[in-house]
Amino acid sequence: MTPALRALLVHLLTATGAVFAMLALLAAAQEAWDVMFLWLVVAFAVDGLDGPLARRFDVRSNAPRIDGVLMDLIVDYLTYVFIPSFALFQSGLLPGWTGWIAIIIITFASVIYFADTRMKTDDGSFRGFPACWNMVVLVLFALTPGTVVILAVVAVLAVAMFLPLKFIHPVRTARGRALSLPVALVWTGVAGWAAWHDFATRPWEVWILAGTSVYLLGAGIVQQIVPARR
Repeated sequence: MTPALRALLVHLLTATGAVFAMLALLAAAQEAWDVMFLWLVVAFAVDGLDGPLARRFDVRSNAPRIDGVLMDLIVDYLTYVFIPSFALFQSGLLPGWTGWIAIIIITFASVIYFADTRMKTDDGSFRGFPACWNMVVLVLFALTPGTVVILAVVAVLAVAMFLPLKFIHPVRTARGRALSLPVALVWTGVAGWAAWHDFATRPWEVWILAGTSVYLLGAGIVQQIVPARR
């Protein structure tokens, strides 16, 4: 297999995210939330896989006609922002005007964040909350907190997108990756399990989802506070 063909296959893998996004949207339109989140979890797994493959097979040099970064951003906005915000609105977790406020904040702030040229740090982390609303909304579906709590979470994370706070990428952030990557894999597995069982979550699922989410949200900020050992 030639380098050009390998690079093209990586681009095609990234493009499957758009298909999973459409499947998730169709499920959301039918209020089949478990199926919707399963497709989003699949898209999340693909997103975690295609980046390392793109770097390994040097897609910029071997398949330069296709802009993999742009394609990845398009797919990410669909799967990380647009569909999860629709689900949050349509599900009834936020009744009345609260749902409108949430989806306006999420979609408006996130599209600005996605266009920010400073969203990545030198160590492969994100500068500001990386608009991972798919993860946030899935946890909200599993934990079903009250309206005030959900609005507070949306508001705080929307503001955090534009603060000089570091949020790790489980694969690209080298510091702590030996722990961060397994935590992200555990989160993905438990999230998929919860969605598969229609969010009939048991206590152990709730604790694991909550704990891994707190770690993934806070690990980068801790790294900012605690300097790395030389």
